[in-house]
Amino acid sequence: MQALTITRAETLKPKPEADKLGFGKHFTDHMFLMNYTLGQGWHDPRIVPYGLISLEPCAMVFHYAQEVFEGMKAYRTADGSIQLFRPMDNVRRLNDSCDRLCIPRVPEAETLEYLKELVRLEADWVPNGEGTSLYIRPFIIATDASLGVHSSHTYLFAIILSPVGSYYPEGINPVKIYVEDDDVRAVKGGTGYTKCGGNYAASIRAGERAEEAGYTQVLWLDGVHRKYIEEVGSMNVLFKIDGKIVTPALTGSVLPGITRRSCLDLLRDWGYTVEERLLSAEELFQAAETGKLEEAWGSGTAAVISPIGEMGWGKHHVTINGGKIGDLTHKLYETLTDIQWGREPDPYGWTVKL
Repeated sequence: MQALTITRAETLKPKPEADKLGFGKHFTDHMFLMNYTLGQGWHDPRIVPYGLISLEPCAMVFHYAQEVFEGMKAYRTADGSIQLFRPMDNVRRLNDSCDRLCIPRVPEAETLEYLKELVRLEADWVPNGEGTSLYIRPFIIATDASLGVHSSHTYLFAIILSPVGSYYPEGINPVKIYVEDDDVRAVKGGTGYTKCGGNYAASIRAGERAEEAGYTQVLWLDGVHRKYIEEVGSMNVLFKIDGKIVTPALTGSVLPGITRRSCLDLLRDWGYTVEERLLSAEELFQAAETGKLEEAWGSGTAAVISPIGEMGWGKHHVTINGGKIGDLTHKLYETLTDIQWGREPDPYGWTVKL
């Protein structure tokens, strides 16, 4: 493991109040940086004061979007300690994204240690208010000063931290989602299974249209047939249909969510039949209209669990479980957050204490 250097900020920022955090609005005093140079590999790991990153205007990330990122959280437990939730899964998924974007893989064990050192240094930034946490955003960008279309020979790996509250203003209250018929987020063979900025840029227009129509998020269809459910904006999506759990299969255009995987582990342990398969919008809305769609929710690092109370698709509009959070959705939320915040034992070994 390469030696990590730490340069401390001379002036520390005031901490925001726990009830005014929002999401991604405030950033801590320090950040982690590491460079990659072809022939040298990853080098110069360091923690420095949070600040501007200087790049050439022709840096390849600006023109060809060669970049990837991740999202995870640190939690303050009742005894005042700090823990992470499945951090190595995030590091491994970062490398999966790197493979697809032709970015050199980061050393996984070392990366996790660097991340932990950064969080330890910023321990005072981990909030302890109800539902709050420290969001961790690792990202890698191509930095070659060149306009040629090829993989970069140099990269910058950074980790920044942000104390956060609820991702959605609704919190754990049900959200309204709308099925997008026109725009496509991703296709099999593309980058849909990775966390890269292009996927999210492609989703913005439909998200704004949905917001204008009074919805919180977009429910995406597959890009080939335009009929199968894939995911909800920044979350995976799961449904309880006639007693069974149904979630879109990971066919290459859906992000393999870590919270999704945790939900499925819990649900199987609780005795539910779980089906990872193709699910058409027609089947979903028919289940809703006949009363077989009992619950629906999104899952992701940012929101953890977000219940879905209403869905729209063309002329169709359905309410799920009377527009209220379902019992199973609530149980999943309580179980996951109890493990994440250390309120209950972790029988799965998902948490990592700092």
